[in-house]
Amino acid sequence: MVVTYRSANVVNLAHAAIGSFLAFAFYEFRETGELVLPIVAIPHRIPLLPRPTVVTALIVIVVYGALLGLLLHVLIFSRLQRAPALARVVASIGLFLYVWSFVGLEWPVAPNIRPLLPRDNIVVLDRLIGVDRLALAGLVVLATGLLWLVSTRTRFGVATTAAAENPKGAVLLGVDPGRLAAGNWMIATASAGLTMVLAAQVVSLDPLNNALLIVPAVAAALIGGFRSYPLVVLAGLGIGMAQSLLLSLQADVDWLPDIGLQQGLPFLIIVVVMVVRGESLPTRGALREGRFPVAPEPRRVGAVAVVGVVAALVVLGIGGSDWRAAVTTSAIFATFALSVVVVTGFVGQISLASYAFAGIAAFTMVKLTGAGLPFPVAPVVAVAITCAVGVLVGIPAVKVRGMNLAIVTLGAAVAIQELLFKWEWFTGSIAATDVPEPVVGPIDLSISATGDAYPRAAFGVLCVGVLCRAGLAVANRRRGATGLRWLAVRANEQAAAAAGVDVRSAKLSSFAVSAALAGAAGTLLAYQRLTISADSFQVLNSLSLLAITFLAGIAVLSGGITAGLLAPVGVLAIAFGQEVGKPSPYQFAISGLLLVVVTVVYPDGLTGLARAGWHRVRRDRPIPAAAATVA
Repeated sequence: MVVTYRSANVVNLAHAAIGSFLAFAFYEFRETGELVLPIVAIPHRIPLLPRPTVVTALIVIVVYGALLGLLLHVLIFSRLQRAPALARVVASIGLFLYVWSFVGLEWPVAPNIRPLLPRDNIVVLDRLIGVDRLALAGLVVLATGLLWLVSTRTRFGVATTAAAENPKGAVLLGVDPGRLAAGNWMIATASAGLTMVLAAQVVSLDPLNNALLIVPAVAAALIGGFRSYPLVVLAGLGIGMAQSLLLSLQADVDWLPDIGLQQGLPFLIIVVVMVVRGESLPTRGALREGRFPVAPEPRRVGAVAVVGVVAALVVLGIGGSDWRAAVTTSAIFATFALSVVVVTGFVGQISLASYAFAGIAAFTMVKLTGAGLPFPVAPVVAVAITCAVGVLVGIPAVKVRGMNLAIVTLGAAVAIQELLFKWEWFTGSIAATDVPEPVVGPIDLSISATGDAYPRAAFGVLCVGVLCRAGLAVANRRRGATGLRWLAVRANEQAAAAAGVDVRSAKLSSFAVSAALAGAAGTLLAYQRLTISADSFQVLNSLSLLAITFLAGIAVLSGGITAGLLAPVGVLAIAFGQEVGKPSPYQFAISGLLLVVVTVVYPDGLTGLARAGWHRVRRDRPIPAAAATVA
């Protein structure tokens, strides 16, 4: 990960997922002699050797990883060299979703893992330690030494360092940053695969858990400043040892809660390092970045809202069960998407914690209702509390931005999921928490019904009403002074501050509004599902939300609404024949692939494409004869 960052200024959030895929491919190749290509839904297995040996399989997978790294650079990240950090983050998230989904589809059961490292145990300081752990650590230290030698003692390494320090100066000296980046991508991807191949017998192969190893890896890389290979490795070993110690303490100390303390440690490290160091603004030596997606002022909001609400009410009134469920799901997802539009589309702050905010609001609402607060007081208070939490999570945004902020919020999402949502005192139950139904006096707004009456239209009306109110609020913010300040901060923080904009206030207000919108969507999601758990608000949902919102148009109000229509089991899914309750197994793979393509080809999204087409039609429309005569 440090190698790719030094050469291409990319923190590849899919790095661990790619390493996991290569490990799965290695063990599959070792057993069957077939090389698996990461291509969904078409034949993608190539028979190479009938009985590959361990050495042959290792050579093949290293070469395969190097070629895969080259393809990732050429097809995706080299095209985003001068794109804003948002585009690079979104592309890596799309890649994460695609690779993780592909591995889960291709290997529902992990292939047979025959150990490559010795399985004996030795006693060190009265502790039983596996030799394979020590061997793996030794190999990592050896690889670190080789990387350090290459980076400091070879022309390739020195040129890479020069390009990392000052890309513009490197270009003027005749260094080709693109060629250097390609070589480093090959090294990084091959080493990720080899690492996961050797670690498989220690951590086991699991698509999601392996992919989320990116969080502690980023924490270690941050301690080393994404520069020093020895310091990064020492930090990584220290974090792993501290996590193991926390796990041991939880088993030995009765009063420690049974939650994921070890998953919270990397987040704490990330926040401390980020807040202490901050992030400098681009220097004169940096290559100029491209533009953010266009964020035009919303027009005819009232008329569009009336048409949309009327259409939704008609479907809820006369549509069948599937259509009522689709409208309800799309309304909730659109409210989620608006939270992303505000903080990322309008302000340029890359937040990956939307579903974490939603979970905080949902569990808080359940707890408040149990304490005696009725509907709608309980969800309103829960949303207000979530808004305050959003401000706290947004505090690091005052000093960090771009990719670094994405890392902070990703770590926060994982920590909240493991620490808060698995804390029985907060959630009420480790397995599942029952959600009370929304009732106001004699008015029943719940979703519960039997047969074709499910879901009840009244709950759909509630969701559409919340979406309408949220959309109007976002539109008013965007057209007012607040929206102008947000866009000024997104465009250039230094220029905005020089013009009198309170950058700190603008960032924190965007996080507050975004968290409130996500909290409102989270309470509706809880009412829809009737029971919730930590798995209801996984970090993968936040990644998928960002993917679909970016695909729809992340910087426009209509993009949030379009994202709702594109939601899994939403209106468009039902229109194309998908059954309610049976989301496509390919949804994450398709979302990830489309996200990568849109990021590279047209970052303004589907709504931007439609808007450009409409302007082109109007521009090319012939002038009426009478108007031409007058002219």
